[in-house]
Amino acid sequence: MKKTTSRSFISRVRASMADLHPSERRLAETVLNFPGDMAGYTASEVAELAGVSNATVSRFVRKIGYRSYEEARRAVRDAGRTGTALLRFGTAEGDPAHAVTAHLEQSRLNLEKTYNELDFKLVDDIVGSLHAAPKVWLAGFRAGYPLASYLAWQIGQVLPSVRLLPKPGETLAESAASFGATDVLIVLSLRRAPRTAASVVELAHDAGVHVGIIGDVAELEAMPARWRVACSTASKGPLLNHTSVLAVCNLIATRTLELAGPEGRQRMGRIEDIHDRLGEL
Repeated sequence: MKKTTSRSFISRVRASMADLHPSERRLAETVLNFPGDMAGYTASEVAELAGVSNATVSRFVRKIGYRSYEEARRAVRDAGRTGTALLRFGTAEGDPAHAVTAHLEQSRLNLEKTYNELDFKLVDDIVGSLHAAPKVWLAGFRAGYPLASYLAWQIGQVLPSVRLLPKPGETLAESAASFGATDVLIVLSLRRAPRTAASVVELAHDAGVHVGIIGDVAELEAMPARWRVACSTASKGPLLNHTSVLAVCNLIATRTLELAGPEGRQRMGRIEDIHDRLGEL
């Protein structure tokens, strides 16, 4: 079987199935059911869970291209931090109250870490540029899209030219062609975004757009941007915890409304008048 070192742990296991002996296949099926468990289990614990010997575990990890169980476990742990939610699955907590308490505590820790590192003058610098910009662009991909949509909706109450990317049915190029110097682009750059996200940032920067990035990716500091807001999204479960990202978006939106001035208040007033005329709310 051909081994490819760039393959993920899960893809290596799946590709090996036809070449495994019965006991190794049983081990493979076990780890595919809960691959994230490997990050916290010893080789002996995994062997016991699958009902195989320690020697089978050693043979198995070598067959899928790792030099040792520790190397395989390290790959699972690293991928769980930045990769698929599947690798953050573990055995479920039996006590729902404990699960809720753990989630609340993690959310609190994420908020504290994010706000302790946040430069509040930077927030108002972003907001001032939003008000001065001819056009404001909000971009988000995968998990970032609904958060970008939320921020666009909120600041759109006082800013007349807010656009959300990507638009349904439209290529990114069709929108990016309208980037203009002194526009502002805020990108929600969250883990496992497509490569297109970085390309949009580069295109906007090259066009003279003021770029702000809110996210949790390791490459945040390397991206060509005027503003960077790092958010903690640590989680003990399969899904990353985006509580702090939403909080930062809410903070920016709140300050945008608070600093809107007479024109912003007039726009909000017109919106309320039209709500009444249409009977929407």
